Parts: sequence; C-alpha cells; structure tokens
Amino acid sequence: MHRFAFMIHPLDAGYITRKFSFARHLPPALLEWVMRYLPPLKVSRITGVRSPHAETEGWFVACPLTSRQMVNLPESFVIQRIIKTGRLAESLGAEILGLGAMTSVVGDAGITVARNLNIAVTTGNSYTVATAIEATEKAAAMMGIELPEAEVVVVGATGSIGAVCAKILARRCRKLTLVARNEDKLVRLAGEIKEMTGVKARITRSIQEALRRADVIITVTAAVDTVIEPEYLKPGAVVCDVARPRDVSRRVAELRDDVLVIDGGVVEVPGDVNFNFNFGYPPGLAYACMAETMILALEGRIENFTLGRDLTVDQVDTINRLAAKHGFRVAGFRSFELPVPEAKVEAIRERARRKLALAR
Repeated sequence: MHRFAFMIHPLDAGYITRKFSFARHLPPALLEWVMRYLPPLKVSRITGVRSPHAETEGWFVACPLTSRQMVNLPESFVIQRIIKTGRLAESLGAEILGLGAMTSVVGDAGITVARNLNIAVTTGNSYTVATAIEATEKAAAMMGIELPEAEVVVVGATGSIGAVCAKILARRCRKLTLVARNEDKLVRLAGEIKEMTGVKARITRSIQEALRRADVIITVTAAVDTVIEPEYLKPGAVVCDVARPRDVSRRVAELRDDVLVIDGGVVEVPGDVNFNFNFGYPPGLAYACMAETMILALEGRIENFTLGRDLTVDQVDTINRLAAKHGFRVAGFRSFELPVPEAKVEAIRERARRKLALAR
C-alpha cells in the first residue's frame, strides 16, 4: 500500500478561533503573529480509501499560516514553512504529498517544495480542472444553456488552472472571454487558443465588463478576497467557483436567487473513507485536489504529477482516466458547502426566465 499526505491551512484567522476557544480573545493581527511561529501539525489520519484495484491511507498535515499570510509574508518564508510541513508528512511515512489551497499557489506552484523533499508532490490542479469542467457542463445543461452558443468566461484565465480550463472549453464553445490582470499574458493565451482550436477569444482585465453578458463562468483566481458580486451577473448565469478562498461573494447567494453558483471540484471518494476531520463536506466527499493525491497513491504513481504553472490538457485527461478507473466521480452540485438538489436548479431556471422576460 502506498500512503499519501495532504497539506491544509486555515483560510483565515476565524478558522483558529472557531477551533480553539481561548483564541477568540486575541485580536486577529496578534493571532496571525503567533501563528508565524507555530510548528506544522498532524491534523488527522485518513483511512478507508479503497478502489476495485487498490487501497491507500494517509494524513492531513497543516501549515499554520492563513491565506492572507501566504500572500503577504515574504515568499521565501512561506515556502520554507510549506517545506517544513512537507517534512512532517515524510516523517509520518507518506510517499506523495498533495498541496492544498494557497500552498499550491505561492511561489512556483510546488516546484521548489518538491525539490526540497524526498517524497513526490502534486498540487491536485489537474483533477480540479477535470471535475470543474464536468460539473459546469452538467449545470449549464440543466439551466438550458447550449454551451456551443453560450457566452463563456474564465476569470483568472492566466493562472495554471484557468489557462488549461480555457483551452479545454475552447474545444466546446465559440464565444470565449478570458479575464486576468496581466494583459500581456492574456494576449499570449488567446494566441495559443487560436492556434490550437481556431477560437478567437476576447480578452479583458475588467471582471464586471466580462460578466455582464456571461452565460457560463468558471472562476479560479488566486485572490484572497472575493471578486464576483451579485450586481455583476445576468439572470440565468451559471458560475463554477473553483478558487479557495472563494471568488464569489456570499452576497450572491443572499441576493441572487436567479443564478446558479456551484462549488468546483467536489468528488465522491471510493471505499469507506474516514477523514477524521471536518472540512465542511459530508462523509465520503472531498475536494478534487485532495482526490488527485489519493488517485496517484492508489495507482502507485509516486511521482511529481502536477507542478508549476504549465498544466497541460494531457495531464487533465490522464488523471481523469485514472479517477474513473478507481471509482472517483463528481459529486452532486454543492453551493457554499450546501447541496443543491435538482428541484432548486429548476426553480432558479424559472426565476431567471421570468426576469429575462420582464426585461424585454
């Protein structure tokens, strides 16, 4: 049996105060200062991951820095903390390490971390892309959106996940808009897509401008704060939020009952998995990035699989094939951690139809 570990971290200081009551009395800035000096932690042991072909087990290990610290502290300091957490995974017996949330984003997206560890490393981004696209296509179909005719937008398009999402979507749609802050990178990506697929993608740095006409949105920025607000979206839009921390404001869920927001990359894990840790999902469900580490352990592919920012379509296809072999599959829709039954999707579709009819 090959064993794995997956690295997590608190998204904000609130995660610490909710878990440790004594910390509620500390100002967030003081709490984050203390966290800079905490050692990495073994959070839990993960058991029961079993496919028709193999089984595996592993651990959650935590790097005690918040998302804001990961972005704002010196990069070399943050990477050293991630490496130190990876060495904890090594000492536990893991053979492959998955990098979760911001630990997969900072620096060179895992390359330096892998060079400083004696175990394999993966960010999980390949399977995240595969599941996000599958879920988005299914959600669009349920909302009555024909993808080839739809206005499709990728927010955060020049990141590793966003770029390969855009390349895959360009094979299936004709009206594609790419959004990111760096215009030079947008121009290069649009050129690659034109060469690969013939699709001439629009580019813009303005999220609001792009979303005004969007039917389908995949959003995957590395922003610490939310970037999509309720007033940006048109009735009937489908938004797949792949980013952690989230890109979509909770105000969208509160104020827009005519758009469908789904969490990207949520999958069912085969076997009788017990994470021994509550990260907000029901038993048996996991983020796709976690699942990628499990899939590689089950398959015995103890190798650096997804690293850096040049994710390829071939990597996405490969991990998707291995996931199917071992029984992983996209879970039903969830939105802000809550399940979205088909009846709710139908109600959203009907409200959007009425709103659009009134606007004509």
